[in-house]
Amino acid sequence: MARKLRTPISIAIITVLAIVFLMGGGTDDKDILRQTFQIDAIYYDSSHVEISYFDKSGKTNSVVMEILGMEKSFQKTFSDSEFIEIVPFPNLPKYGWAIHPVVLEVYHEELGHIQLKTEIHALDEPVPPVIYSRP
Repeated sequence: MARKLRTPISIAIITVLAIVFLMGGGTDDKDILRQTFQIDAIYYDSSHVEISYFDKSGKTNSVVMEILGMEKSFQKTFSDSEFIEIVPFPNLPKYGWAIHPVVLEVYHEELGHIQLKTEIHALDEPVPPVIYSRP
């Protein structure tokens, strides 16, 4: 009888551990990143994208921003904890904004090297999620 109960209990424990692992565990350091960094990329009908970055801690050493998928790659380096950059974007992308992600390589005094990635969106569309990672 004890042997019959052991198998379902083992499966239940493995399932719970797998769910916790896939959801990021109990202490998700991405919460710190979400609370520290804000990024948004808004497309305006006047044919430009406004990209804003804000580090609530004020401890950003530098940021390298790149917009991928453009005919001529856009890349710029900033040395501040806050900026707004206007980038001309004369044509709406044929296959949607997902092909032009905005990627930021952030070098932070306390948190080290962080990568942020988001998509451009129109002013009247919901803000897409930001992907936070540590390379």
